[in-house]
Amino acid sequence: MKVRTPSAIPRGIQSPPSADSSSRSSGSICGSVNFKGGGFIVTALEIHERDAADCPMFKPLLETTAKNFSVKEVPADKAYLSHANLEQVDKLGGTAYIPFKSNSVQGEAGRLWEKMYLYYQFNREEFEAHYHQRSNAESVFSMVKAKFRDHVRSKCDVAMKNEVLCKFLCHNICCVIMSQVELGIEATFWKDGATPTINALAQELAGLVREI
Repeated sequence: MKVRTPSAIPRGIQSPPSADSSSRSSGSICGSVNFKGGGFIVTALEIHERDAADCPMFKPLLETTAKNFSVKEVPADKAYLSHANLEQVDKLGGTAYIPFKSNSVQGEAGRLWEKMYLYYQFNREEFEAHYHQRSNAESVFSMVKAKFRDHVRSKCDVAMKNEVLCKFLCHNICCVIMSQVELGIEATFWKDGATPTINALAQELAGLVREI
């Protein structure tokens, strides 16, 4: 199973009309795991102010994903292109498929930047075949907005952020349930009377994901 991290900003989720537009927040998705029958789950999510820069979000989101999954491919748009981001993916054993900008240069010989730059220049079709997996992120946004609507009803920033987080949590649960049904995976439940902790819940979900 490959973990792809198509980083993007779901700016389509809107705050209520009465909220101050300057305080609206937007989320950043790090990655998605492809369930054969259940769609794509979100592996890391942060919510920042609407004008927050994309590039600095890359490392913490990738690190969060790597705690539970083996990172193999990371397709992302040009906003995430940097030496540090390419090297971060490489350290985790993956390959970053981030297109180079028109003013990008080859760089120092033998460095990862140069290798990926030459790969992008001379193997464009193969590179873009991996890069266009980023469209899975847009599919996730469409699924979330179609099922849980494209707006939030909360009034304050904290409540709005929590509402968006809940939307993506529910999306993940739906994907796991769909995969469980379609792939015939037997669910594991806690014993009667047991109250699982947050860590136990996270470990149980991670175990189910790895089995899929």
